[in-house]
Amino acid sequence: MTELNPEILERYRKYLTVLASVHLNPRFRGKLDPADIVQQVLTRAISALSGLRSTESPVVTAWLRAILASELADVAKHYDRDKRDVDRERSLEGELDRSASGMGAWLAADQSSPSLRAARNEDVLRLADALAELPDHLRDAIVLKHCQGWTLQQIATRMDKTLPAVASLLRRGLEQLRSRLNGDLG
Repeated sequence: MTELNPEILERYRKYLTVLASVHLNPRFRGKLDPADIVQQVLTRAISALSGLRSTESPVVTAWLRAILASELADVAKHYDRDKRDVDRERSLEGELDRSASGMGAWLAADQSSPSLRAARNEDVLRLADALAELPDHLRDAIVLKHCQGWTLQQIATRMDKTLPAVASLLRRGLEQLRSRLNGDLG
């Protein structure tokens, strides 16, 4: 097994930032930035590298999502001053997994060979990088719609916007995302 160098974790920073941005409770945004949470996740990951069973990208991303879910649950516990709610943490892990799966599904349907899976994982990281470069409101709308499968009404309620405003955010966000991805390809 190849040893995972701590610097390699840096390539997952934008991926984690996109997930943290969407899943950070809006009540905490004035107190905490998603980048702060991601930094804590990477710090925890570096200290736990020796326990990682594989360095394959799907394993690393799942492992980092689990650490992110734990970190987000810790943030909620800290600010809510509740006891740790294991059900809430598991629910958060499920939501993060669904978001990550949504990103992968958005890129490709069924790719079963190891080389196609590896390429797809690289594409997911490229997509996350491009999403991370978008303004927060555009990125959140895209991730909620296309990665989590939320309805326009659910997004409008979450973002405190009208349906036409959400549709406009999605249109502009997708245009900017395509432009970033095409610029990355060319």
